[in-house]
Amino acid sequence: MSAQSIPDGATRIVIVGGGYVGTYTALRLQRRLKGPLTRREIVITVINPQSYMTYQPFLPEAAAGNLEPRHVVAPLRKILRRCRVVTGHVTRISHARRCVSVCPAGADAVPDGLVDVPYDYLVVAVGSVSRTLPIPGLAECGIGFKTVEEAIYLRNHVLRQLDIAASVRDPRARQRALTFVFVGGGFAGVEALGELEDMARDACRWYPGLDAREMRWILVEATDRILPEVGAEMGRWTVAALRARGIEVRLNTLLKSAEDHRIVLSDGDAFDAGTLVWTAGVKPHPVVRESDLPIDDKGRLKATAELTVEGVPHVYAAGDNAAVPDLTSPGAYTAPNAQHAVRQAKRLADNIIADLRGLPRKPYVHKYVGSVASLGLRKGVANVYGIQLTGAPAWFLHRTYHLSRMPTLNRKIRITGDWTLAAFFQREIVSLGALQAPRKEFELAAGRRQLDR
Repeated sequence: MSAQSIPDGATRIVIVGGGYVGTYTALRLQRRLKGPLTRREIVITVINPQSYMTYQPFLPEAAAGNLEPRHVVAPLRKILRRCRVVTGHVTRISHARRCVSVCPAGADAVPDGLVDVPYDYLVVAVGSVSRTLPIPGLAECGIGFKTVEEAIYLRNHVLRQLDIAASVRDPRARQRALTFVFVGGGFAGVEALGELEDMARDACRWYPGLDAREMRWILVEATDRILPEVGAEMGRWTVAALRARGIEVRLNTLLKSAEDHRIVLSDGDAFDAGTLVWTAGVKPHPVVRESDLPIDDKGRLKATAELTVEGVPHVYAAGDNAAVPDLTSPGAYTAPNAQHAVRQAKRLADNIIADLRGLPRKPYVHKYVGSVASLGLRKGVANVYGIQLTGAPAWFLHRTYHLSRMPTLNRKIRITGDWTLAAFFQREIVSLGALQAPRKEFELAAGRRQLDR
């Protein structure tokens, strides 16, 4: 991260965030700003807490074991070869000083702690974090579903719950282990529940003492519908399809408490659950609110249709952390989803290049394509260009669409290979939960040695 790696007088473009917007913006910039002279005059820096981009629509399939976890992430250093990649957390954006403060990975080994990264052009693409509520027990018992780490933890956890249920004799402990609660009826919650329930039902075949009908899967949604992006009719169809699988869908219901894994719902129902997944919405990353850039009442950056930040020269924003006007619906803003983020990134990169060359910028205008969702193996729902699909055709469309959006040919081929092998071989049902605590066995051995002395 030293300044010596940046040529004197070079234009510094800093991209904060390596999600959809950050990665696709950097990809387009490095593709369009080619040539040795350009590379000396313009330096693109991408700052992200991880050294990879996670393609979130594939997280449910990774959790269900249909995809290898490494194949749903794209290594930034490999795909952004003409960019500088800095692994670390941005703690503050100071436009007054034209720099961002970064806490690098392994900051405890850095004498000065934070490092300032100066910029001439800034792209704020930090995205969002889970929006939680002050519900008793949620922080202690719940888990989100936004990262590959959470997806793999949930896979191991669900399989571990089956192991527990097959081993214990206490009926209450068994039922607690076999009860799974998902809060939030958007894409993340519905797809995660659909894929994991499908996996667990398949896994029950290998547990002679377990009956899949003993499992209790519950979806809790505060409003009167789920998957609003696919339309009211398809949302109702999804509710009916989930209920036909034995999944309880509680609409107009809130989670009131989760203390000690005791789930209490607003409809009066109360029960124990070994699994609580929280997917009830997101909010802009806190670093946006703590910056000196203009934000709205929801903590989003005030953006223009050209994806610049209102009243701030050479600062751009898109995705979940920006309030981007929806020109197809006056007064509204674009939804915080992957479809918009990928498209906005391309327009944002083109507008940066236009500014560099003194050309006029163009506004972001989108044409609604539709939405697709997977509900498990060969199960899905879709509403594309007004055409409504369910079952296997929608599931196939979901896979095809998202495969086309996955960056790099390498990852596309690997994902296709995973799906091909899955068509011929049964799923793995091994729980590797011990990966979460790799030193536990060693610490126990070391402790025994101390006692022996």
